[in-house]
Amino acid sequence: MNDVISHILNLIPLRIVYAHCDIPCGVYDPHIAQMAAHTVIRMTQLLKEAEKEKDSVARESKVARMTRVKEKHGGLIEEELGTLDNDYFKPEHHEKFPELANLLKSAVKLSITCRQNIDMESANKLLGETQKIAEIFYKTKDFTPVRIPSGYPTGGEIVSHK
Repeated sequence: MNDVISHILNLIPLRIVYAHCDIPCGVYDPHIAQMAAHTVIRMTQLLKEAEKEKDSVARESKVARMTRVKEKHGGLIEEELGTLDNDYFKPEHHEKFPELANLLKSAVKLSITCRQNIDMESANKLLGETQKIAEIFYKTKDFTPVRIPSGYPTGGEIVSHK
C-alpha cells in the first residue's frame, strides 16, 4: 500500500516554495536591503562607464553581467522589505511612523525603476528610502540609528545603531 501511495505522490508535480521562515523567528534586519541598494548604485555606475568601452564584445559581456547583478539586487530589496513589512512591522509601528507605508511603497517602485533603466538619480533615491526604513526599524527596537560610512566603492553611508 505504501508503495502505491509513494508512486502516486511521485507523479504529482511539486513546486518548491521559499520563505524567510514564517515561524516568526524574530531575526530581521534592514542591512541586506541597504547593501543591495548600494549594489544597484554600483552596477548603475559601472553600466554608465561601460558605455565608453570600445570593444563591443567585451562591453556586451560586461553589460549582461552587470545588468543581471542589478536585477538580482533590485529583487532582493523588494524581498527584504517585503519580509520586514509582512513579518516585522506591526500596526503600532505604522501608527508611530505614519510615513512607513509610503516609504516601503516608494522603495519598491524605485527598485522597479532601477531595474528598468540605467538611472543614477533613482538608484540614489532607492538607497535613501532604504536608509529611512532602516532608521525607523532601529527606532522600533529602541536603538538610536546612526549613519556610518559604507566603505563601499559607491561611497555614501549605511544606517546602523548604537
